[in-house]
Amino acid sequence: MRIATWNVNSLRARLPRVEEWLAYAAPDVCCLQETKLADDRFPALAFEALGYSCAHHGQGQWNGVAILSRVGLDDVGVGFEAEGLPVDPYEGDARVLAATCGGVRVVSVYVPNGREVGSDFYERKLAWLARLRDWLDAAYRPGDELVVAGDFNVAPTDRDVWDPAAYAGATHVTEPERAALRALEAWGLTDAFRIVYPEVPGLFTYWDYRGGDFHQHRGMRIDLVLVTEPLARRVRWALVDRNARKGKQPSDHAPVIVDLDD
Repeated sequence: MRIATWNVNSLRARLPRVEEWLAYAAPDVCCLQETKLADDRFPALAFEALGYSCAHHGQGQWNGVAILSRVGLDDVGVGFEAEGLPVDPYEGDARVLAATCGGVRVVSVYVPNGREVGSDFYERKLAWLARLRDWLDAAYRPGDELVVAGDFNVAPTDRDVWDPAAYAGATHVTEPERAALRALEAWGLTDAFRIVYPEVPGLFTYWDYRGGDFHQHRGMRIDLVLVTEPLARRVRWALVDRNARKGKQPSDHAPVIVDLDD
């Protein structure tokens, strides 16, 4: 099974590029973030023409998550659906979507950006990540075949940014954010990409549009595919598709692909 995640930064602007990429990369399951569409504007027919069943959870001009699958798509759930959980600190933002695809439970997530350390947005980001951890505990078990993939807006370690000093005092690299990721790992999730590339630095998934960052390779690895142990044993190959970040009007993110043995 080939699983991919990609923050497309507007399907309205980039649908032809996404269609082209699906045709050549051929993921069995693809999680999308920042679709920036309402549900009634989601181009399901375009994806169905390529052989994908679709689920979408959209807000409108911001956020939005989707799951595309050509191995089945069942039991769709939106948001933090579980009994007894506190209210989502970003309720209504369309950031979580889950479905069962080929026997694997797949969750597409778009973690809040946080904007500025110390701001209300940053504190709510930390609360949202804590809510994600609580939701996993309420809805799933570490022994389930589960994938949580998407734009986490957190670089897990210093080797996941081009220059740690360049991000000093900024979001995405602070200890509380990284601790929230470690809490997900402590629950039972593993960074699938690091199974294949355990120590390799300089493998990024996001580059700012400004200042020629992509061409100068000033990036961050913030798009992650996290898997439970039964799936971690099946990880055989992974890739950041930098080619999808090139060309005319690209997203500022590149897709991440992970292959699992059947």
